[in-house]
Amino acid sequence: MQILYFLANLIGPLVKVLYNLIGNYAATMIVATLIMKLLLFPLAIHQQKSMAKMSVFQPLMNEIQQKYKNNPQKQQEEMMKLQQEHGFNPMAGCLPMLLTMLVLFGFLGVVYYPVHYIFGVSDAAVKTACETLGLATANATNMQTQLIQAIHSGAAISADIIPADVVAEIQNFNTMFFGMDLCDIPGFNITPIAIFPIIAAVTMIASYIFTQKLSGMGAQMQGSMKIMMWVMNLMFVSFCFNAPVGFSLYYGVSNLFQIVQSFVTYRIYSPEKFKAQYEAELAAKRAEKKKKKTLTIEENGQTVTKEVTGGEANKLRLELARKREAELYKDERTTPLQDK
Repeated sequence: MQILYFLANLIGPLVKVLYNLIGNYAATMIVATLIMKLLLFPLAIHQQKSMAKMSVFQPLMNEIQQKYKNNPQKQQEEMMKLQQEHGFNPMAGCLPMLLTMLVLFGFLGVVYYPVHYIFGVSDAAVKTACETLGLATANATNMQTQLIQAIHSGAAISADIIPADVVAEIQNFNTMFFGMDLCDIPGFNITPIAIFPIIAAVTMIASYIFTQKLSGMGAQMQGSMKIMMWVMNLMFVSFCFNAPVGFSLYYGVSNLFQIVQSFVTYRIYSPEKFKAQYEAELAAKRAEKKKKKTLTIEENGQTVTKEVTGGEANKLRLELARKREAELYKDERTTPLQDK
């Protein structure tokens, strides 16, 4: 799973810079969360536009799927033609969701491995320090937060393992929030810190409902997609119970921001407004295709002028091109040679 933590290489230094300015880990995580959400805000607007556009073309896509359900190749061709003709991409709304998920894993990596990502200590040095203090376990995700807590309690680390100035930074790293340590892992136990994952779970549900309703995504998501979204959200909720509390704080604040963001994007870019706009554009294109045009073609050696629609004109041009091609290659052998 660590491969999914690659954004922690960017988030970790950001957290350290903010901590040096703020001086509290909890406040730093809140500010870092807001910064990341603001950076992703333009993508949220783009996603809302994409969903509004998809709401117009989804019935056309369903029609193609039903019409060519027994001919996958033709179905694919018609889908591509529809996308190229009207300039939309069904996958355009997926990028913001993907980036949001990667940022979630990035923050998860930071709270699981703060000594590495925030203070820049190598994994090998962390392992050696934990072995020296008797903290080394098969579950590497707990070791770094336990190391921070041990240093807070006065544990001595050789400068040969972790430089003394870094140990001093960790010693002064304030991880307390309303009397609770953000390095603690709540688990599924009834303890004061369990309030953090519970709040994260409640805000997740509220955020999901408001986002689906106000972004127009709910109407576009099929049953399997909705199930996948719920599974993904519940997976991150489970992380809140099994990861240091810092992740629950991040996830809860992120969900609250998402709710506010949904209202803001709805006010600025209402899905209904964009749907009406795209429907008008689609109707205009269809009307243009139906409009009669004067087309001059050659039939039986004579020049003929016809009044045709855009669609009919395209068919006539295609037929003419095929006739010319057939005429051009009519003298070429089209049957295999016969043995004599």
